[in-house]
Amino acid sequence: MGHLGMGMTTGTKPAWDDPWIKKGMTAQLRQRRQRLDAGEAAIGWKLGFGTPAAMARFKIAAPLVGHLMKAALVPSGGLVSLAGWRKPIAEPEIAVHIGQDLGPGADRAATKAAIAALGPAIELVDMDPPPDDVQQVVAGNIYQRHVVLGPRDRSRAGGKIDGLVCRVMRHGVEAARTSDPQANIGELIGLVTHVANVLDAFGERLRAGDVIITGSTTPPLTIEPDEDQITFELDPVGVVSVRFTR
Repeated sequence: MGHLGMGMTTGTKPAWDDPWIKKGMTAQLRQRRQRLDAGEAAIGWKLGFGTPAAMARFKIAAPLVGHLMKAALVPSGGLVSLAGWRKPIAEPEIAVHIGQDLGPGADRAATKAAIAALGPAIELVDMDPPPDDVQQVVAGNIYQRHVVLGPRDRSRAGGKIDGLVCRVMRHGVEAARTSDPQANIGELIGLVTHVANVLDAFGERLRAGDVIITGSTTPPLTIEPDEDQITFELDPVGVVSVRFTR
Protein backbone atom coordinates (compact mmCIF):
# COMPACT_ATOMS: atom_id res chain seq x y z
CA MET A 1 0.00 0.00 0.00
CA GLY A 2 1.48 3.36 -0.98
CA HIS A 3 2.00 6.28 1.37
CA LEU A 4 -1.12 8.34 0.87
CA GLY A 5 -1.65 12.05 0.91
CA MET A 6 -3.32 12.88 -2.37
CA GLY A 7 -6.66 11.22 -3.04
CA MET A 8 -7.07 9.24 0.19
CA THR A 9 -9.20 6.71 -1.67
CA THR A 10 -8.89 3.13 -2.78
CA GLY A 11 -10.23 2.97 -6.33
CA THR A 12 -13.52 4.82 -6.27
CA LYS A 13 -14.27 3.94 -2.65
CA PRO A 14 -13.60 6.69 -0.07
CA ALA A 15 -10.99 5.73 2.52
CA TRP A 16 -13.47 6.20 5.37
CA ASP A 17 -16.16 4.06 3.72
CA ASP A 18 -15.37 1.05 5.88
CA PRO A 19 -18.02 -0.44 8.20
CA TRP A 20 -15.67 -0.60 11.21
CA ILE A 21 -14.40 2.94 10.72
CA LYS A 22 -17.99 4.14 10.25
CA LYS A 23 -19.09 2.56 13.52
CA GLY A 24 -16.04 3.89 15.34
CA MET A 25 -16.40 7.43 14.00
CA THR A 26 -20.10 7.50 14.79
CA ALA A 27 -19.40 6.53 18.41
CA GLN A 28 -16.45 8.90 18.73
CA LEU A 29 -18.29 11.93 17.38
CA ARG A 30 -21.36 11.16 19.45
CA GLN A 31 -19.19 11.40 22.56
CA ARG A 32 -17.64 14.63 21.28
CA ARG A 33 -21.05 16.20 20.72
CA GLN A 34 -22.13 15.16 24.22
CA ARG A 35 -19.08 16.88 25.67
CA LEU A 36 -19.74 20.02 23.63
CA ASP A 37 -23.38 20.02 24.75
CA ALA A 38 -22.14 19.79 28.33
CA GLY A 39 -20.16 23.01 27.88
CA GLU A 40 -16.70 21.77 26.90
CA ALA A 41 -14.75 23.41 24.08
CA ALA A 42 -13.08 21.79 21.10
CA ILE A 43 -9.76 22.87 19.62
CA GLY A 44 -9.51 20.69 16.55
CA TRP A 45 -8.63 17.30 15.14
CA LYS A 46 -5.90 14.67 15.04
CA LEU A 47 -4.62 12.07 12.62
CA GLY A 48 -3.29 8.70 13.69
CA PHE A 49 -1.85 5.48 12.31
CA GLY A 50 -0.96 7.17 9.03
CA THR A 51 2.38 5.51 8.31
CA PRO A 52 2.46 2.95 5.50
CA ALA A 53 3.12 0.16 8.01
CA ALA A 54 0.22 1.18 10.26
CA MET A 55 -2.21 1.52 7.34
CA ALA A 56 -1.17 -1.87 6.02
CA ARG A 57 -1.67 -3.42 9.47
CA PHE A 58 -5.20 -2.03 9.78
CA LYS A 59 -5.94 -2.55 6.06
CA ILE A 60 -6.97 1.10 5.77
CA ALA A 61 -6.36 3.51 2.91
CA ALA A 62 -5.70 6.67 4.91
CA PRO A 63 -4.98 7.88 8.46
CA LEU A 64 -7.63 7.61 11.14
CA VAL A 65 -9.25 10.83 12.37
CA GLY A 66 -9.85 11.80 15.98
CA HIS A 67 -10.69 14.99 17.86
CA LEU A 68 -9.01 17.35 20.32
CA MET A 69 -10.75 19.00 23.26
CA LYS A 70 -9.57 22.04 25.17
CA ALA A 71 -9.50 20.03 28.39
CA ALA A 72 -6.63 18.00 26.90
CA LEU A 73 -4.50 21.07 26.12
CA VAL A 74 -1.27 21.45 28.10
CA PRO A 75 0.89 24.60 27.86
CA SER A 76 4.40 24.16 26.54
CA GLY A 77 6.65 23.27 29.46
CA GLY A 78 3.65 22.07 31.45
CA LEU A 79 3.64 19.09 33.78
CA VAL A 80 1.59 15.97 33.01
CA SER A 81 0.96 13.18 35.50
CA LEU A 82 1.38 9.72 34.00
CA ALA A 83 0.07 8.01 37.12
CA GLY A 84 -2.07 5.06 36.08
CA TRP A 85 -1.03 5.17 32.42
CA ARG A 86 -0.21 1.75 30.94
CA LYS A 87 1.84 2.66 27.85
CA PRO A 88 2.54 6.41 27.64
CA ILE A 89 3.77 7.58 24.25
CA ALA A 90 4.83 11.01 22.98
CA GLU A 91 4.51 11.96 19.33
CA PRO A 92 6.29 15.06 17.91
CA GLU A 93 3.93 16.48 15.31
CA ILE A 94 3.30 19.38 12.97
CA ALA A 95 0.21 21.36 13.92
CA VAL A 96 -1.75 22.87 11.03
CA HIS A 97 -3.71 25.98 12.01
CA ILE A 98 -6.80 26.46 9.84
CA GLY A 99 -7.67 30.02 8.83
CA GLN A 100 -10.91 29.48 6.93
CA ASP A 101 -13.62 26.85 6.66
CA LEU A 102 -12.83 23.97 4.31
CA GLY A 103 -15.56 21.80 2.90
CA PRO A 104 -15.43 18.41 1.20
CA GLY A 105 -13.89 17.86 -2.21
CA ALA A 106 -11.56 20.84 -1.95
CA ASP A 107 -8.76 21.04 -4.51
CA ARG A 108 -5.14 21.73 -3.60
CA ALA A 109 -5.50 25.48 -4.08
CA ALA A 110 -8.47 25.71 -1.72
CA THR A 111 -6.79 23.51 0.87
CA LYS A 112 -3.60 25.55 0.77
CA ALA A 113 -5.61 28.76 1.12
CA ALA A 114 -7.25 27.38 4.27
CA ILE A 115 -3.92 26.77 6.03
CA ALA A 116 -3.04 29.89 8.03
CA ALA A 117 0.08 28.69 9.86
CA LEU A 118 2.18 25.72 10.95
CA GLY A 119 3.71 25.01 14.34
CA PRO A 120 5.20 22.29 16.53
CA ALA A 121 3.11 20.05 18.75
CA ILE A 122 3.50 17.04 21.01
CA GLU A 123 0.66 14.60 21.45
CA LEU A 124 0.53 12.29 24.46
CA VAL A 125 -1.34 9.01 24.12
CA ASP A 126 -1.80 5.99 26.36
CA MET A 127 -1.74 3.04 23.98
CA ASP A 128 -3.63 0.54 26.10
CA PRO A 129 -5.12 -1.82 25.06
CA PRO A 130 -2.94 -2.66 22.02
CA PRO A 131 -4.23 -1.35 18.67
CA ASP A 132 -5.79 -4.52 17.29
CA ASP A 133 -9.40 -3.45 16.63
CA VAL A 134 -9.79 -0.46 14.31
CA GLN A 135 -13.38 0.19 15.40
CA GLN A 136 -12.33 0.27 19.06
CA VAL A 137 -9.33 2.49 18.30
CA VAL A 138 -11.44 5.04 16.42
CA ALA A 139 -14.30 4.96 18.94
CA GLY A 140 -11.74 5.55 21.71
CA ASN A 141 -10.44 8.66 19.93
CA ILE A 142 -7.17 6.98 18.92
CA TYR A 143 -5.77 6.90 22.48
CA GLN A 144 -5.73 10.72 22.78
CA ARG A 145 -4.87 12.06 26.25
CA HIS A 146 -3.12 15.43 25.91
CA VAL A 147 -1.76 17.81 23.31
CA VAL A 148 0.90 20.50 23.68
CA LEU A 149 0.91 23.28 21.08
CA GLY A 150 3.85 25.55 20.36
CA PRO A 151 4.24 28.82 18.45
CA ARG A 152 2.59 29.20 15.08
CA ASP A 153 4.43 30.54 12.04
CA ARG A 154 2.19 32.44 9.66
CA SER A 155 4.96 32.60 7.06
CA ARG A 156 4.21 28.89 6.62
CA ALA A 157 0.65 29.65 5.46
CA GLY A 158 -0.37 27.37 2.66
CA GLY A 159 1.47 24.46 4.25
CA LYS A 160 4.99 25.50 3.28
CA ILE A 161 7.39 22.92 4.67
CA ASP A 162 10.57 23.90 2.82
CA GLY A 163 13.58 23.91 5.12
CA LEU A 164 11.80 22.49 8.17
CA VAL A 165 13.92 20.25 10.41
CA CYS A 166 12.40 18.19 13.23
CA ARG A 167 14.56 17.49 16.30
CA VAL A 168 13.55 15.52 19.39
CA MET A 169 15.46 15.93 22.66
CA ARG A 170 15.19 13.43 25.51
CA HIS A 171 17.48 12.82 28.49
CA GLY A 172 19.26 16.00 27.45
CA VAL A 173 20.47 14.75 24.07
CA GLU A 174 19.11 14.67 20.54
CA ALA A 175 17.21 11.41 20.11
CA ALA A 176 15.69 11.84 16.64
CA ARG A 177 15.96 14.17 13.68
CA THR A 178 14.45 14.43 10.22
CA SER A 179 14.68 17.04 7.48
CA ASP A 180 11.74 15.40 5.69
CA PRO A 181 8.76 15.95 8.03
CA GLN A 182 6.34 14.38 5.55
CA ALA A 183 8.25 11.09 5.24
CA ASN A 184 6.47 9.48 8.18
CA ILE A 185 3.04 11.09 7.91
CA GLY A 186 2.34 11.71 4.23
CA GLU A 187 1.79 14.84 2.19
CA LEU A 188 0.52 17.68 4.39
CA ILE A 189 -1.92 19.25 1.93
CA GLY A 190 -3.55 15.89 1.23
CA LEU A 191 -3.87 15.20 4.96
CA VAL A 192 -5.81 18.42 5.51
CA THR A 193 -8.10 17.63 2.58
CA HIS A 194 -8.63 14.16 4.01
CA VAL A 195 -9.72 15.57 7.38
CA ALA A 196 -12.21 17.90 5.68
CA ASN A 197 -13.66 15.02 3.65
CA VAL A 198 -13.94 12.66 6.62
CA LEU A 199 -15.62 15.28 8.78
CA ASP A 200 -18.18 16.04 6.08
CA ALA A 201 -18.95 12.33 5.73
CA PHE A 202 -19.93 12.27 9.41
CA GLY A 203 -21.84 15.54 9.60
CA GLU A 204 -19.00 17.78 10.81
CA ARG A 205 -16.92 20.48 9.15
CA LEU A 206 -13.33 21.70 9.28
CA ARG A 207 -13.61 25.30 10.45
CA ALA A 208 -11.50 28.42 10.81
CA GLY A 209 -9.70 28.30 14.13
CA ASP A 210 -9.36 24.52 14.16
CA VAL A 211 -5.97 22.92 14.71
CA ILE A 212 -5.01 19.60 13.11
CA ILE A 213 -2.11 17.60 14.50
CA THR A 214 -0.93 15.51 11.60
CA GLY A 215 0.88 12.47 13.03
CA SER A 216 4.29 11.70 14.45
CA THR A 217 7.12 13.12 12.32
CA THR A 218 9.51 10.58 13.85
CA PRO A 219 8.78 7.10 15.21
CA PRO A 220 6.59 7.54 18.33
CA LEU A 221 8.49 7.72 21.62
CA THR A 222 7.65 5.34 24.44
CA ILE A 223 8.05 7.46 27.58
CA GLU A 224 10.53 5.70 29.83
CA PRO A 225 9.96 5.28 33.60
CA ASP A 226 12.80 7.67 34.48
CA GLU A 227 11.98 10.24 31.79
CA ASP A 228 11.00 13.68 33.05
CA GLN A 229 10.83 15.76 29.85
CA ILE A 230 10.60 15.60 26.07
CA THR A 231 11.32 18.57 23.81
CA PHE A 232 10.45 18.93 20.15
CA GLU A 233 12.02 21.60 17.95
CA LEU A 234 10.48 22.40 14.59
CA ASP A 235 13.33 24.48 13.22
CA PRO A 236 13.10 27.37 12.39
CA VAL A 237 9.50 27.72 13.65
CA GLY A 238 9.91 27.07 17.37
CA VAL A 239 10.12 24.67 20.28
CA VAL A 240 7.56 22.85 22.41
CA SER A 241 8.16 20.69 25.48
CA VAL A 242 6.34 18.71 28.15
CA ARG A 243 7.40 17.45 31.59
CA PHE A 244 6.28 14.31 33.38
CA THR A 245 5.51 13.22 36.90
CA ARG A 246 4.26 9.90 38.24
